Amino acid sequence: MKAIRIILTGLLVGVIFLAGIKPAWAFCGFYVAKADTSLYNRASQVIIARDGNKTVLTMANDYQGEAQNFALVVPVPVVLKQEQVHIGEAKILNRLDAFSAPRLVEYFDPDPCQVLMYESDALRSMPQAAPSTSASQRNNALGVTVEEQFTVGEYDFVILSAKQSDGLETWLIENGYKIPRGAKKLLQPYIRQQMKFLVAKVNLKEYNRQGFEKLRPIAIAYESPKFMLPIRLGMINGQSEQDLIVYLLSPQGQIELTNYRTVKIPSDVNVPEFVQAEFQDFYQAMLQQSYQRENKQVAFLEYAWNMNSCDPCSAEPLNPEELKQAGVFWLNPNLTNNVFITRLHLRYSRDRFPEDLQFHTTANQELFQGRYVINHPFTGKITCEAGKEYQRSVRNRQQTEAENLARLTGWNLQEILAQIKFVNTDPNPVHWWRNLWN
Repeated sequence: MKAIRIILTGLLVGVIFLAGIKPAWAFCGFYVAKADTSLYNRASQVIIARDGNKTVLTMANDYQGEAQNFALVVPVPVVLKQEQVHIGEAKILNRLDAFSAPRLVEYFDPDPCQVLMYESDALRSMPQAAPSTSASQRNNALGVTVEEQFTVGEYDFVILSAKQSDGLETWLIENGYKIPRGAKKLLQPYIRQQMKFLVAKVNLKEYNRQGFEKLRPIAIAYESPKFMLPIRLGMINGQSEQDLIVYLLSPQGQIELTNYRTVKIPSDVNVPEFVQAEFQDFYQAMLQQSYQRENKQVAFLEYAWNMNSCDPCSAEPLNPEELKQAGVFWLNPNLTNNVFITRLHLRYSRDRFPEDLQFHTTANQELFQGRYVINHPFTGKITCEAGKEYQRSVRNRQQTEAENLARLTGWNLQEILAQIKFVNTDPNPVHWWRNLWN
């Protein structure tokens, strides 16, 4: 496999990795499957915890090559000190993914002949030495300044500023960072914005000493009015569409994109029973169909919820310690957790996403989740006239479920219908010979 991959440290954060349905607010039901990031071969993940101008950005990388060939270049708005960089654990991204993933829920129809009284559903390391004089002279010639240099965990970091993109590209190559030539075109916009560059490579001695099996996420904390995610730099080697999952955490409400359209993923749709065994295939087909319908230039909202609860829960809400690991810095131990999570899913390519992602925080507390419903018909003995009417309604419902599935995924309707076990609309048939002899 190629030594160099470009991804947004888990989410392609513009970093370069080289080398009968109830209303949406009454979600009850039993969670039975979820569409987490394991569905995608090239899904990057990023956590952004933001309050005011303060940001904690966690980048989870899925680099698969040799550790010595890994390098990362991330545009950042300010010069970072060693104490502003932290090495986290991948499990925190797994927790956020499990909590916010689109999910499948199921309901079971009651006996239509049994009279029940229902009440309303309740909604209820030490800094390295400074560069030598000759190295400084070379840096000056290239228009590159080494602002900071330090080691954290298994990574060696350098914070750079630059005056020109070709000088920065040359500096990276001369200093052993295996970035592809031609990167200067994508570096240029960040230099014009006077952004700095966090550059990382693996400290092999520390990596081997700790016996890590995978590189851990990198988290950075900083203050800046800029609220953005630089995805363009991560596209330099992108040969195909890439998936990016962004978990946005705020004490106010939903975080929204300002420079790209955001649409809610199709949700609250009844689908046939057999989708339970094929949920991953269903969700991938539905996402691709939606992506094409939106001209491949949109972000999908997959989840928006207050972290204090979930309904139905595909995973328990994160506890205060886990939220802290995710970068949440505003928690008050004497108050209920005020953390709102927004999960955005982008499938993008260079030609469709010409700009980095720009965000803003809102007070919108509307709850939303990608949610799909299967209804299991009652299978017991029907002993009343109402039961026969119920079975006719189920037949109609099953037809609608098939049409929903075809519309969402583009799958062939006749093939869908062939997989549905339609209910028998006459559960107690009178055999023809009885009419003859009785």
